[in-house]
Amino acid sequence: MPNKIRVLLADDHAVLRSGLEALLALEDDVEVVGQAGTGEEAVEKTRLLRPAVVVMDLVMPGLDGLEATRQITALGLNTHVLVLTSQTEEEFLVPVLEAGASGFVRKTSADVDLLEAIRTVAGGEVFLYPSATRVLLSKYQQARAPHEPGPLEKLSEREREVLTLTAQGYSSAEVGKKLFLSPKTVDTYRARMMQKLGLTHRAELVRLALDTGMLKSA
Repeated sequence: MPNKIRVLLADDHAVLRSGLEALLALEDDVEVVGQAGTGEEAVEKTRLLRPAVVVMDLVMPGLDGLEATRQITALGLNTHVLVLTSQTEEEFLVPVLEAGASGFVRKTSADVDLLEAIRTVAGGEVFLYPSATRVLLSKYQQARAPHEPGPLEKLSEREREVLTLTAQGYSSAEVGKKLFLSPKTVDTYRARMMQKLGLTHRAELVRLALDTGMLKSA
């Protein structure tokens, strides 16, 4: 049995946390290692328990989920934050990604999407709904003109293709199919890009592509 994905649940509703823990307990590859009812508690328990994934609500008393996500990201641990919220993508998706989160799941579809999202972000990928990608594109195109390429000039054409598809939410296997590459080769391109750009998490590649205006409407 491979190592289980260690998960910390952060939400101010104890009943919801218990329900999520019961759901995740049914899976052989996932283990809930702790719960937190506030943003401050989520940061401290992440520091102590070092989970692979923190499932984070946005609206909590005291330190909110966005600031808790920023602080967890700043710890420099190999921990990925997955936001699980009832808030709308239109209002919160961009701040969530800018805070360092690796995914966005709606509470209304948690029973269907949460497990896939946890496994996705634990593997270093980004979990976004197709509708979320459209929200991102719309907001960035409306808010700013494309920036100068800057650091992207360091990338080869193939690396730019991999970056664009990564930012659109495709997994390594899906990128490989589109570019006729093996998933391992895609991972190699991503690792090379991250080294060139001085990044540590794949979610940062998504934010960089958006910030530089690299993505275009389909």
